[in-house]
Amino acid sequence: MQKPRIALDTHEVLNQPPEAGDRDLWADDRLLRQLIGEDIAARARLSDYGRELGQADLRAAARDANRFPPELHLFDAGGRRLDELRFHPSYHRFMQLSVAAGYVGAAWEPGCGGHAGHAAMVYLASQVEPGHCCPLTMSYAASAVLREAEGFDIWRDGLKSRDYDPSIRPAGEKTGVTLGMAMTEKQGGSDVRRNTTRAVRDVDGWRLTGHKWFCSAPMSDGFLTLAQAPGGLSCFLVPRWLEGGRNTLRIMRLKDKLGNRSNGSAEIEYDRTFAHLIGGEGDGVRVILRMVHHTRLDTSVAPAGLMRAALREAHHWATHRNVFGKPLADQPLMRAVLGDLALDWAGALALSLHVARHFDGTEPEHRSFARIGVAMAKYLANKLCPLVVAEAMEALGGMGYVEDTLLPMLYREAPLNGIWEGSGNVICLDALRSLAKDPLSAEVLRDEILAARGLDRHFDAALRAYDRRWRVAHLAEAEARWFVEDSAVMLAASALLRVGVEDVAPAYAATRLGAPRGRLAGALPQGAADAVLARCFG
Repeated sequence: MQKPRIALDTHEVLNQPPEAGDRDLWADDRLLRQLIGEDIAARARLSDYGRELGQADLRAAARDANRFPPELHLFDAGGRRLDELRFHPSYHRFMQLSVAAGYVGAAWEPGCGGHAGHAAMVYLASQVEPGHCCPLTMSYAASAVLREAEGFDIWRDGLKSRDYDPSIRPAGEKTGVTLGMAMTEKQGGSDVRRNTTRAVRDVDGWRLTGHKWFCSAPMSDGFLTLAQAPGGLSCFLVPRWLEGGRNTLRIMRLKDKLGNRSNGSAEIEYDRTFAHLIGGEGDGVRVILRMVHHTRLDTSVAPAGLMRAALREAHHWATHRNVFGKPLADQPLMRAVLGDLALDWAGALALSLHVARHFDGTEPEHRSFARIGVAMAKYLANKLCPLVVAEAMEALGGMGYVEDTLLPMLYREAPLNGIWEGSGNVICLDALRSLAKDPLSAEVLRDEILAARGLDRHFDAALRAYDRRWRVAHLAEAEARWFVEDSAVMLAASALLRVGVEDVAPAYAATRLGAPRGRLAGALPQGAADAVLARCFG
């Protein structure tokens, strides 16, 4: 490959970082490897996946997938209804890669790394092309619903498949399927019990009529959706394609979103649309929450991937850019900023992977902590992510604001996971409801925090203050965010300390739980960032 010219007619190109070239997202991430531990099956899958995702041509493909978003084709040339999205080939390339790697199905297969292995795949994929994660995350989460439902063998088998099949055919004729979710309506938003879509039974099954305000990945092969049946709000699977022709699911328009550009999101209408009932009439919320629970896991770990990608770009720039006579990465204040940001990323990753392991547990305490823990991990990671990405962008100066770099895409993506699957207030109120409805939740939350007692003096002091501050039985709704943030930081510190992440864990406890510090990045004591940067990027 020919190198670009450095000596130009008017000047010589100096002091610009080199192209990063091929990377290995698994081998280069010491923290991820330590957090995954000795799970041989998970390490093998993640090693292959991380190496492929890190290739320079995949980064170029990601750029194309976001520069050329899906196009809506409502009709063919003769005016016949299509309701199709057409994607850039790069999007399909990512879908094929991730499905084949087991993003959707591996968590449900014995000996494939479980939900922690799946969460690590979300983390890796989010660093390169987060848009394609949406349909795959929903497909992964839909498995939690269908594996307990009767009569959905074709769909279960399609979700297990390692084949990505984008063809327009009924599920029974495909080598693999994807499933989406369509719940949100104009009048209700998060209050899905106000949904007005109607479900009526006829001789063939159920027919839905109504409008869905937000349907992500509308080219999925089916959707889990809520509708009002005679027996109450119920959950249905709407097939995208039928054996006798197209189902009457109409795409009204695509959303012109801030980010997540490679993935289409739409408003859709059901007009006597054929659907299968899942569970009993009136059980809709209970059924769909199984899916929401698992999508929340992914939205808790994806921001850690975005933070990692942003920090890698900032560190690469700072390492190769000389300012005032020495590399920017050697400047004490820049080191303080990057080291501080790395701690936010490390805490978010450690907590989300720790929570993911409880999704594999079968005991009541595992299920209880998975419910309360995923809410706290999602809240903390998503509140930090936009701040971390913005600071990383600033480290590059004006170049960070230019589309030639990865930072603008990451910045547009940064708020997304904090909005989808429950915004901040919804998540914090859900955490309070879990504590109120499930007495075991408070017990396991405290046990998970206490597990790190005695490992660090800053943690022990913070634990005493935490116990004085909060009495779970008397939590006020107005203090929900404060409580969730406080608990999430304690959990993240506990997770890092228990794994024994050298240098990073004590620095996290000292700066997040110890002496007072500034609210913004870089407010660290002199030299505190050095060991963190060596551990995270060395």
